[in-house]
Amino acid sequence: MKKVLFTLIVFISIQVSSQIITSTIAYQGYDESQAYFGVGEYQLFLDNIDGVLDKPIIIIDGFDPGDERDISMLYNGLNFNGENLADILRDEGYDFIALNAPLYTTDGKDIDGGADYIQRNAMVLVAFIDFINNEKVGSEELVIIGPSMGGLIARYGLSYMEQNSMDHETRLYISFDSPHLGANIPVCFQYLINYFAKEQENTEAQATIDNLLNSPAAKEMLIDHYSGHLLAGSEFEQDPTLLLPVGAPNFRNAFQTELDNLGFPQNVRNVAMINGSGNANTIGIPGMSMIDTTLDLGNSLTTDISLNFAPAAGETINITGFTTYFAGIPVAIFNAFEESFAFTDGLDSAPGGKGDIASGLADINDPLIQAFIEALEQEKYSFIPTMSALAISNENNWYEVPIIGDSPFVNTYIPSDNENHVTLTQQNANFALAEIRQEPLTTIDFELVNYMLMENPVSEQIRLKLNPSLFFSNTLISIYNTSGQLILSKKIQNPSGIMTINHYLKPGIYLLNIVDDHYSYHKKMIVK
Repeated sequence: MKKVLFTLIVFISIQVSSQIITSTIAYQGYDESQAYFGVGEYQLFLDNIDGVLDKPIIIIDGFDPGDERDISMLYNGLNFNGENLADILRDEGYDFIALNAPLYTTDGKDIDGGADYIQRNAMVLVAFIDFINNEKVGSEELVIIGPSMGGLIARYGLSYMEQNSMDHETRLYISFDSPHLGANIPVCFQYLINYFAKEQENTEAQATIDNLLNSPAAKEMLIDHYSGHLLAGSEFEQDPTLLLPVGAPNFRNAFQTELDNLGFPQNVRNVAMINGSGNANTIGIPGMSMIDTTLDLGNSLTTDISLNFAPAAGETINITGFTTYFAGIPVAIFNAFEESFAFTDGLDSAPGGKGDIASGLADINDPLIQAFIEALEQEKYSFIPTMSALAISNENNWYEVPIIGDSPFVNTYIPSDNENHVTLTQQNANFALAEIRQEPLTTIDFELVNYMLMENPVSEQIRLKLNPSLFFSNTLISIYNTSGQLILSKKIQNPSGIMTINHYLKPGIYLLNIVDDHYSYHKKMIVK
């Protein structure tokens, strides 16, 4: 009883304000001369039934340079369709805990937690998991939700604990559009911002370079980073022999190797919901123009700016062009080129959770940058490629339809169309709720609103009746066995009426997955 009363007193007091947690394991980054202890900021939102910390769910903030997204924004980021995922769960007796990475100083070093090393933030999570497990009432295991970079922090922390014989008491890990194989920001844009910063001495652009692109987390995650292409001795000129995608030197490959060696936690149910298309729908086309315009800067100065997506497989194109004229005479010229690997088109237009160039520059109060934003023709790009969010590492073509059986996740939610990164919808919220509630397979299946499985169990044919009031242009039918292996895949264009699929499946239980132009559906299917 004392434990219950103590917990109530402690946690009711912090429900209205955030508290600090410090890691007990220091981490030394790739460019650091010593190890530093990380710091986290957390706030508990107790359930609305008994007000006792007994069913904890932890959500971990993702990439957030400057800590612009506070805990209230993290909580409100779970809004969808007039509801909030955390509110729904709190009404069902779950306790919600938000873990944020703040700005802090440790051992004389200023650290921007939201853009710091993923490993150091993971060590904060390790300490926080221990803390929550010691304070909770009862034996309920944790649920951890990791949006974006938060999913990498969670994966790293849980795997680290297992490999170091530390009990995390966690039953479910939800990766939400996390870059398990890396993230992408168009390198054409990276070149331009770096040129503004270094050659044009633009202080706003320099802040973007320092705080965003050159942050430890960005250099760990970005598949293609401008710094890997620079000419020796230059801060902005491109080495013409380094045109293929490459990560930040001493960061990207080192981090991915470390993450791959850790793998995924083994004593946890690992599931993923992503925002990238599972139907191989692209975001624009390779090599397309993002901007091609002339900006009038006044005082007889004009600037021609052109940016292009990375090119098609095996091609090389000019992706960044910048020329400044005084009275029509060129006074400053910068160009950069990009080559794509022969086995895949460039990342920028690949299926994936969408990023937005303009949103990252919205707060920059500079006339040239603002004019640039207003002239953008294509703002959206592939930020978290579908293959990366699903951690499908045996496929080197970013544009292939993902084979779910190749993903390490035991359950996934994948939309048909590309959505904005970490967008919560009714469909993926239902997926998360079903996983958290531990609903059995018979009720976790999503209702086939647009399709009806006409017989279940099925015999020699699978027959699906389509909603006659809707038009379907592309439908992908996939069937998996209970081990997650893809057994049958069929893409049907312009289906109508009844779809009939012949099969040679052995008797047993299978998962039927249907991906169309709008949604993804799952249904347990029995073959007799």
